[in-house]
Amino acid sequence: MVNSRATSTDLGGSPAGWTIKLGDSPVVGTAIHSGSDVGRACQPLMCLSEPGRRREEDPFTERLIADFPTQIVVHRSRFEVDLNRARDVAIYLSPEQSWGLKVWRELPGEDIATESLAFHDAFYGELRRVLTGIERQYGEFVLVDVHSYNHRRDGPKARPAAQDQAPDINIGTFSMDRKRWAPVVDPFMEKLRGHRLDGRRLDVRENVSFQGKGEQTRFVHANFPRTGCAIAVEFKKIFMDEWSGEPDWPAIRQLRVALASTVPVLETALRGMT
Repeated sequence: MVNSRATSTDLGGSPAGWTIKLGDSPVVGTAIHSGSDVGRACQPLMCLSEPGRRREEDPFTERLIADFPTQIVVHRSRFEVDLNRARDVAIYLSPEQSWGLKVWRELPGEDIATESLAFHDAFYGELRRVLTGIERQYGEFVLVDVHSYNHRRDGPKARPAAQDQAPDINIGTFSMDRKRWAPVVDPFMEKLRGHRLDGRRLDVRENVSFQGKGEQTRFVHANFPRTGCAIAVEFKKIFMDEWSGEPDWPAIRQLRVALASTVPVLETALRGMT
């Protein structure tokens, strides 16, 4: 039996702040940067266009985890509050925090900042509750923290980033006890490497373009040090045009199948640890 539940937060008319779908498994998929919603109070303060924001968000990552037993999808834009950064730097106040992009025409006032940080607090409170329940039921669990990254930063016509520095899938393991969780992480990576995208074997490597230093994986490993394995997964935007925002639906379907195939592998690996 799968239970679905949406948690709503007042976004000034926007949809729910996040959606949680609970399933019968110790494997969780999250897409915390897939959202693009900006609250009504923030909209007039922002000078960064919606396409500019979308380029640094992680569109369609919610599609990649659509077959996971438990799914957590955040709808609010990281440009209002970034759930994958520590609370004290979760609001981008200067271009140095946001890839050189000027986000705000006028910096948010104390009331808006307080509400945004309350959203950050509420999300991590809910995440703790959900993971505690899974821990109680299964003992150990795996959270697959799915993101995406740009590889054509010099422009739509420019050459993409060199493949040796930009794998198709980057696995980040910085904050985990890598030795303890090797029986989980290693078969996860091998399963992904067994898949192809348009006939080409996926290039899956660890800690190359990203190391997995985000707040969500840190939170899991700090609060569930013996029972929680959080794997940061960065898909290169080979499934879309990062400049126009146009999706490549066949590529999305292939990557979704590849990621879904890891769920039984992860479940088996967890059973082997007990």
